[in-house]
Amino acid sequence: MTKEEHILYWVEQADDSWETAVTLINSKHYMMALFCWHLTIKKLLKALWIKNNNDNYPPRTHNLKYLHDEAKLSLSTEWQTELLIVNSWNIEGRYPDYQTKLYKLITKEYIDTKTQTILNIKICLQEMLQ
Repeated sequence: MTKEEHILYWVEQADDSWETAVTLINSKHYMMALFCWHLTIKKLLKALWIKNNNDNYPPRTHNLKYLHDEAKLSLSTEWQTELLIVNSWNIEGRYPDYQTKLYKLITKEYIDTKTQTILNIKICLQEMLQ
């Protein structure tokens, strides 16, 4: 596969994860929606990592801040802080002892407050891929 094909693979996977998140939000499965938002951002960061590095195989990590740094990006401090929050949706959504804490946090209002931020980050990353 060419570099462009590798990038396209991650972009298409990110689009699938985004659509899944939308479906989950509409059906009020908020924890899984947050996890899919994490997947969306992770996959776009992996596409950017490929674009900005020589290799076509990004690091095998779920850490968005690490991927951001290794992809040689410079998102605003505010958005880098948001990446750390989104990281918690991956970790806390997976392990039972963290799930209770996360369930208490996740409400429709929480989803509503995070939607625009995540969408803005997604759009910004997509524009970097142009």
